[in-house]
Amino acid sequence: MAGVNKVILLGNLGMDPEVMTLESGVKMARLRIATNEYYKGQDGENMEKTEWHTVVLWRNRAELAEKYLNKGRQVYIEGRLRTRQWQDKDGNQRYTTEIVGDVINFIGGRPGQDQPGKQATQQTPQSAPPVPDAPPDESDDLPF
Repeated sequence: MAGVNKVILLGNLGMDPEVMTLESGVKMARLRIATNEYYKGQDGENMEKTEWHTVVLWRNRAELAEKYLNKGRQVYIEGRLRTRQWQDKDGNQRYTTEIVGDVINFIGGRPGQDQPGKQATQQTPQSAPPVPDAPPDESDDLPF
């Protein structure tokens, strides 16, 4: 029996996409997306919790992100979870879970534009090469 690995996010970019071209010429973009949950606390006060997600886009999707996305932009992502493992500079095993984006929709206009922005969609599934090994930033234990 096959399993299902599906993630759907609607959130805002916390920073501009981090885009790189690998030695093979394949483009990769890494996004940090914030989603918010609103609820009432035990004292009845309105509460908000922000969850941060790392999304990796490959090839055409990475090019679209580079061209159309920037910090604060709202985006809809469909993808799948992937967990990677690496060794930090001290030899410790580290893990990170990220979302590999298969579908991306840009919501609303580009900030600073007078007219509504274009909606761009890329839905063709592509197999992604492994993310290049890079030493993690020790300040937050994330590998980028």
